[in-house]
Amino acid sequence: MSSSADERKGSATMTIQLYAHPFSSYCQKAKTALYEKGIAFEEKMLDGSEPNAGEFAALWPIGKFPVAVDDGRLVFEATGIIEYVEARFPDTPRLIPADPLAAAETRMWDRFFDNYVAYPQQRLVYIAIGREHDDGGDRWRAALDTAYALLDERMRDREWVAGDFGLADCSAAPQLLYADWSHAIPEKYEALRAYRARLLARPSYARALDEARPYRHFFPLGAPEGRD
Repeated sequence: MSSSADERKGSATMTIQLYAHPFSSYCQKAKTALYEKGIAFEEKMLDGSEPNAGEFAALWPIGKFPVAVDDGRLVFEATGIIEYVEARFPDTPRLIPADPLAAAETRMWDRFFDNYVAYPQQRLVYIAIGREHDDGGDRWRAALDTAYALLDERMRDREWVAGDFGLADCSAAPQLLYADWSHAIPEKYEALRAYRARLLARPSYARALDEARPYRHFFPLGAPEGRD
């Protein structure tokens, strides 16, 4: 399955192979960045079928996706892929600021969404499918509540989490999508809910999200209506 971002001046023309599944939050994160930067790529669907499954296993025995291959170079992890294409295609729209301090802030918030939103959300899913045993998930819902409160405070006077739309927002979009499905963001957090809505409406993420829609039935907790 081939995917390429809308043509725009200065877009990259070399095709990257991206081993991914559209429903994965981390794959959506990488795809959002590629679409945002206008970089053409070929998505190699990882649904257990060959030859993609065998190619992926040979490339990356760790078994975690997404993984990209660019002109024979292996690039792993969603953040790693975004860092790579930022350096590889400097004439495309920036997702990491050139200023070192601003770049550090962007990277810091990228880690926030992966570690403090995605991690507890994933624990709730694991409990639901019996992969982990817990007290019902209260500790993970409490962790999300803490993250939600902090994010709501931060987003009260911001459009994006760290300057212009960038790396951290590419992470925030899918992580907040699934976090809200797993443990709804309270109505009182108006700034955070508005931020999530802006992320879902961003054309680059909206495209990745549309590609994931056929797989919504896979979500163990049930994909709620009207929160996508």
